[in-house]
Amino acid sequence: MRRRDLIAASVALPSLAAAGGARAGDRPAASGASLGIAGVGLPIITDGRIRNYIFVSLRLHLGGSATPESMRLKEPFLRDALVRAGHRTPFVVPDDWTRIDVAALSASLMRSAAAIAGRGAVTRVEVVSQAPRRRTGVRAG
Repeated sequence: MRRRDLIAASVALPSLAAAGGARAGDRPAASGASLGIAGVGLPIITDGRIRNYIFVSLRLHLGGSATPESMRLKEPFLRDALVRAGHRTPFVVPDDWTRIDVAALSASLMRSAAAIAGRGAVTRVEVVSQAPRRRTGVRAG
């Protein structure tokens, strides 16, 4: 292959990948499509004070007629609902300010997703990662 052809191919490949609309966080699950949501900062509030922030990455497993493209338009509303719920009733694990209660977060986001995107649009919420802002000076059990 000629050098000129290699250069032309290397220029064309990134534009072809972008045209597909795929994002790094959007990987289909074994049972269907999914949507990745990264970098949501949730507060850890105890005794009326913010003790820490946990940054979570989520994967929403989609069902029904929901597609990653249609759900990507609703992502800002899902983020907003999650942050509001995190301030209203924090997803605190007792005696540990470095992680969140995954079951409470999943249940809250499932309720919000049903209201925002329709019933059955999100079948499961998976917490992919949790990264605490502060790892020292916190009560951990």
